[in-house]
Amino acid sequence: MGPEWVAILALVALFVVGTVLPINMGALAYVAAWLVGMYSLKLSEKEILAGISGDLVLTLIGVTFLFGIAKNNGTVDLIVRGAVRGVGGRVALIPWVMFAVTAVLTAIGAASPAACAIIGPIALGFAARYQINPLMMGMFVVHGAQGGGFSPISIYGTITNSVMADNGLPNSELTVFLSSLAVNLVMAIILFVLLGGRKLLSQRADKTEPADAETPLGARRDQILTLIAFLGVAVVALVFDKNIGFVAITAAVLLAILSPIKNKDAAKQVAWPTVLLVAGVSTYAAILTEAGSPQFVGKWAAGLGAAVIGALVLCYVGGVVSAFASSTALLPVIIPIALPLIAHGHLNAGLFVAALAVASTIVDVSPFSTNGALMLANRPDTITEPVYYKQILTYSVIVVVVGPLLVWAALVAPGW
Repeated sequence: MGPEWVAILALVALFVVGTVLPINMGALAYVAAWLVGMYSLKLSEKEILAGISGDLVLTLIGVTFLFGIAKNNGTVDLIVRGAVRGVGGRVALIPWVMFAVTAVLTAIGAASPAACAIIGPIALGFAARYQINPLMMGMFVVHGAQGGGFSPISIYGTITNSVMADNGLPNSELTVFLSSLAVNLVMAIILFVLLGGRKLLSQRADKTEPADAETPLGARRDQILTLIAFLGVAVVALVFDKNIGFVAITAAVLLAILSPIKNKDAAKQVAWPTVLLVAGVSTYAAILTEAGSPQFVGKWAAGLGAAVIGALVLCYVGGVVSAFASSTALLPVIIPIALPLIAHGHLNAGLFVAALAVASTIVDVSPFSTNGALMLANRPDTITEPVYYKQILTYSVIVVVVGPLLVWAALVAPGW
């Protein structure tokens, strides 16, 4: 058996075990990288470890450290309260506020599950209070997280853009970001129309929410500084083209120095499981490349008769796998697999990668994924768990079956 097959079979085993058992897929990926690298590719351990992306790991640590400080000092709550107050008494706008706030949080660096964990309970609480369909509200939160999730300074965006750069693909940051935002926005509009959103247009809530306790001066200072830090990170990273990981962790350290007692536990909120996940999978992705597996699969997909059909197959692979496994883990693997189709199939690299990225993340509405499970766990008391689970599962099946096809039709097929 050739090394490309060994690497592919190990990848399948990795996803199966990581789906069936509650084991971090990054840890499994390290084991797979070591075994395949040592015994199939005859690589040294130093060569195996050379595949890890230090830039990507630093970015994950930096942005989630900064977000942990923002959560500690109440900046996240400040953003949410301000957005909710902005709707006044218009109930129909509350789901859109939840969508927008979650999108902003992931766009500025929050991990998608973290944003859903914070906004989900708030959103579903509003759903119970104002008789909003809980499925619509929960899915608005997830689609909002995915809509903002590919900004140039987000975790998904950083992973995707780094993989593209490492594989010599043209910079398509805005293409990927806007494609994800547009697709998730369209899905939210469809949900709003089909799940009772139009009835909400005639409903009015209390004009204001209960007044919050006055924020202490020191806490308000920290919140203002954190908002300035978010803006500063975006400007320095995007305008001056500095490494987002170094910029974010510098901003976080400065905030920690200014309030050392309040932020002493902020490092515990770094997404360490995500760091392990990405570090392990990026290492195994390098092993896949070394084994020639991406070229092997790409040539097989291209041999189906047309590159555009191969692109559709890969979109479905991304969607189906990600519905049961980690989107973060899948992105560094599936993009290199698409390289032969991009090189020989006359496909637009930016739009094809955008299609793969969106098809692999819109399915995170699945109750088997972290985001979908968070919505299920925070269901309002107005609906029983079996009913809510069935609703989420039905919707996720529809998304898995139809989503990749529509994304492919919108982004890949027209430019072929």
